[in-house]
Amino acid sequence: MPRKRCSGGKAAAGRWALWVCVVLNPHCKLEEKSSWLRQLRKWGEMDVCPLEDGNYGNELPNITNALTQSSSHSQDSLARPRRTVFTRAIEGCDLHWQDSHLQRIISSDFYVSPAYQREGESLLFNSQGQPLWLEHVPTACARVDALRSHGYPREALRLTVAIINTLRLQQQRQLEIYKHQKKELLQRGATTITNLEGWVGHPLNPIGCLFLTLTEACRLEEENCLEISDTGDTKPPVYQHVPVTTGSQDSGESYLSLALEVALMGMGQQRVMPEGLYAQDKVCRNEEQIIARLQDLELDPVLVQTLRKQCILLLEGGPFSGLGEVIHRESVPMHTFAKYLFSALLPHDADLAYKLALRAMRLPVLETTAPSGDVTHPHHLVSVVPSRYPRWFTLGHLESQQCELASTMLTAAKGDMLRLRTVLEAIQKNIHSSSLIFKLAQDAFKIATPADSNSDTTLLNVALELGLQVMRMTLSTLNWRRREMVRWLVTCATEVGVRALVSILQSWYSLFTPTEATSIVAATVMSHNTILRLSLDYPQREELASCARTLALQCAMKDPQNCALSALTLCEKDHIAFETAYQIVIDAASTGMTYTQLFTIARYMEHRGYPLRAFKLASLAMTHLNLAYNQDTHPAINDVLWACALSHSLGKNELAAIIPLVVKSVHCATVLSDILRRCTMTAPGLAGIPGRRNSGKLMSTDKAPLRQLLDATISAYINTTHSRLTHISPRHYGEFIEFLSKARETFLLAQDGHIQFAQFIDNLKQIYKGKKKLMLLVRERFG
Repeated sequence: MPRKRCSGGKAAAGRWALWVCVVLNPHCKLEEKSSWLRQLRKWGEMDVCPLEDGNYGNELPNITNALTQSSSHSQDSLARPRRTVFTRAIEGCDLHWQDSHLQRIISSDFYVSPAYQREGESLLFNSQGQPLWLEHVPTACARVDALRSHGYPREALRLTVAIINTLRLQQQRQLEIYKHQKKELLQRGATTITNLEGWVGHPLNPIGCLFLTLTEACRLEEENCLEISDTGDTKPPVYQHVPVTTGSQDSGESYLSLALEVALMGMGQQRVMPEGLYAQDKVCRNEEQIIARLQDLELDPVLVQTLRKQCILLLEGGPFSGLGEVIHRESVPMHTFAKYLFSALLPHDADLAYKLALRAMRLPVLETTAPSGDVTHPHHLVSVVPSRYPRWFTLGHLESQQCELASTMLTAAKGDMLRLRTVLEAIQKNIHSSSLIFKLAQDAFKIATPADSNSDTTLLNVALELGLQVMRMTLSTLNWRRREMVRWLVTCATEVGVRALVSILQSWYSLFTPTEATSIVAATVMSHNTILRLSLDYPQREELASCARTLALQCAMKDPQNCALSALTLCEKDHIAFETAYQIVIDAASTGMTYTQLFTIARYMEHRGYPLRAFKLASLAMTHLNLAYNQDTHPAINDVLWACALSHSLGKNELAAIIPLVVKSVHCATVLSDILRRCTMTAPGLAGIPGRRNSGKLMSTDKAPLRQLLDATISAYINTTHSRLTHISPRHYGEFIEFLSKARETFLLAQDGHIQFAQFIDNLKQIYKGKKKLMLLVRERFG
């Protein structure tokens, strides 16, 4: 092999691959390799040396039999030696190129098995006589990478073909093994994973390496190939089919179809999620890189045939395939890969596309318990720990990819009732996140209701069904998006039609809280906009209104505090329902409702023209209230003043009934004096209740019911004064004198008020004579 210089384009390939590539230089002298080994070991032993975050298998097998890899190598992660970013390169120093079979593979396109195979040679060639290379796959691919990097593209290509022939043979053998185990595996519903390392996300990027080697051989080096297009993007590379050069008869294969085949094999390999955030993130990114490259391939009939064949093998591949019937609980999900396959297959074989995408929808790590079958794999004991799922750092990303796959299928199945039903079932069975199901429901709704044409009923129903599922899932959990979800659901049901609205109103208790049901659902259904949107006739309007009223009364019974007012509003137009709602409020008033809620409903009653009912509710509200002497800015003060004004306007009897309640509940002197002043300014009974005569006389503060209010106000002023004086500071003296002036106004409303006030002031001077400066101010103002 002629000596060539290293092409040096590897700096971006990551430390692992770069150093493995360096030590795998086919013409590296022994002393050069020894010097590299010393240097790598020295770096690897440093404390600051980064670890190989993926925690892969504890050793890199050299010439392992790739066909018989078993899970017996795997160890518990705790027993593993420390692996750094240089460990693979150190292990790579043990590799050499002296193997005669390897030399023949890379030296000639025409190396085939002899007509007569000696014993032991059966593993060197496949049944077509093509050479195989049975090394551990990532190691074999590292050799390909080294050949490319050191300037041996033809040799790299030959070794790649041998590796792919080996992978194909491995795939066939695995299929045969699975056929024998199928019955038992399906019964058990669980499997172990036999490959030590996943090829996607692997530090040496084996699949990417093979794919690039093959596609570079097929690239049309046109002048405009990498031109920048008008939009500023680089144009995708253009490939042509280049026939595979082999010693056997023309296989009819091209390097391009091999590239597609090996990418599909690698992506479809079942593998356990590696440990650690870095390694998990690497799996996602590597997967996306490979798919981006696959999307550059234009699928002509030859590539479509390769795609179909490989997809069928992946579906039938049992535990060796991530798309097989039975997979390990911690298997890396296939959603991103399946989304690519689905879109690529759909125009050519829709049945196969759906079969594959539906199979890929699962995410077993989120199923509630680990199947007992997992325990047989010692390395993955993590799956039986109590936590619901082990440390899957990329779980959020994986779930959103699962959602993307479902959305792609929903879009494609628009108008096909049978397919939509199957996709819907897969979503309901496999997606466990309410926010993602809600996103799918919204997607389906958008696709089903295009602005420029009629709605698609089948897809609309799917959107509604997904929305209902979200409602049930989030009903008992606090979810900050609930209001948005509930509003959306009503919009969706409205679009579906009146039957859908009747249905959600009738089954509200399994979908909404009482507050949501009354304030959002029923209120929206009864709105003018909904009636117009559905252009309902009178019987339909009545049916909806009747359902909304029934719902309102049920909600008011269940949660009177939050639903009573909405229930009254919804039942306004139906006398019997309105009376029922009012009775529910009265029954709940003594136990389950606050004064704020009762005052709000009372004001509503007055506004609706039911002053006596408003008075009754205001009286009930007063019994729940307690205003202390210093709460002169309490929010309920306006309600108290309103309740007293209402009673006063109804007449002497109502005022007489509410004053004892006020006296009992309000201990704040300024509020009491305000009520007293208002009651003495005009005669009671101005509301003009029919059949009732108003005397038109002003009321006296010396007689009941105002006498009781006056005494309570004077008493409140006296108590408040003492309370304020116990801890008063000089800066509040002026304020206090003003307060006493207000008190005097109230005292003077009583017949012997001036005497009472004089006694009160004398009392103060006696008790608080120690506060000389303050008492001087009191004398100056009040004598």
